[in-house]
Amino acid sequence: MIEVDVRAQLGAFSLDAAFHAPSRGVVALFGRSGAGKTTLINLLAGMLRPASGRISVDGTVFFDTAAKINVPVERRRIGFVFQDSRLFPHLTVESNLRYGLSRAPASDRRIAFQTVVDVLGIAHLLRRRPFSLSGGERQRVALGRALLAQPRLLLMDEPLASLDAPRKAEILPYIERLRDEFALPMVYVSHSLDEVIRLADHLLVISDGRIMASGALTDIVSRLDLQPMLGRFEAGAVVDCTVMAHDDHYQLTTLGFEGGQLRVPLVDRAIGAHVRARVRARDVALALAPPADLSITNQLAGVVTALAVRDGAFVDVAIAVGPTTIRALISRQSRDRLRLDHGSHVWALIKTVALDTRSVGFMRRARGMMDVQ
Repeated sequence: MIEVDVRAQLGAFSLDAAFHAPSRGVVALFGRSGAGKTTLINLLAGMLRPASGRISVDGTVFFDTAAKINVPVERRRIGFVFQDSRLFPHLTVESNLRYGLSRAPASDRRIAFQTVVDVLGIAHLLRRRPFSLSGGERQRVALGRALLAQPRLLLMDEPLASLDAPRKAEILPYIERLRDEFALPMVYVSHSLDEVIRLADHLLVISDGRIMASGALTDIVSRLDLQPMLGRFEAGAVVDCTVMAHDDHYQLTTLGFEGGQLRVPLVDRAIGAHVRARVRARDVALALAPPADLSITNQLAGVVTALAVRDGAFVDVAIAVGPTTIRALISRQSRDRLRLDHGSHVWALIKTVALDTRSVGFMRRARGMMDVQ
């Protein structure tokens, strides 16, 4: 368990953050620029000292003002990956990696050099120097160096923020593979909801130095009250699915979930594999009866469980499709025309093309580097 209850003052900015999060899986720290994300993980790492509070990971106390404990950063055994790779420019890739390995006593070296090289696909880069690498390659090496330091916790501060879209698509599968193969506690900082939904198990939402929500990613993303912090048109639902069937002729995959099925563009995963589908509220239309002669393939019967009127023209609608909640963003005029209220029976309509490669990602992968992006 990661347990944090800290206060800090940096100039005019104050942070007062408290949360408990599981140490297994990926904990995502999400918020807009200036929300306090980097400050909070710097406190976790020991690079900043809280004014007061307590920090512990799996029972090991890093900081406790009451007990007068403040473990130095070099003794916390925390791996840190920054926005820029911060590799040593005068060293080769192999020497950068072995520097990370040298930071851990031989008795603690449970993560092997060759395993990291193989998982990150960097064997062909070992003799090169950082200046000759692409941005994505540099970040893969930085990940390897952090892992080889044998950390008890891995912190990643917006590691993809400086990369363009193709480089992000290149490195995301490697981060997923690290998550799955090494089972290290990870705190992943980002202001990109796409990255968070693809990688995280637990989500922390931070705003103005305060933790506004903490819980399972699927629960937090679907909360209507958090929409202002998640993004006006980015909110929606995250649905845990299983690959049911492939249609090679039409290049489509059928995903099953508790409550129904979704047809999405072809996903390169075996039948029975688990994937995660993100259904944006803005991509869901509602009908009072199953429409005929319509191009929209995904038509899910459900019941309205909540409505939230936004400022302006829009209404957020939560629809229960069996035990799964789907969200729709519609106009206030449409709500009144359809006379929608709590308990209304509706059909949620979702275009297949809306569930593109940014919306369907792998929850867990065993081996191999197949990717839908």
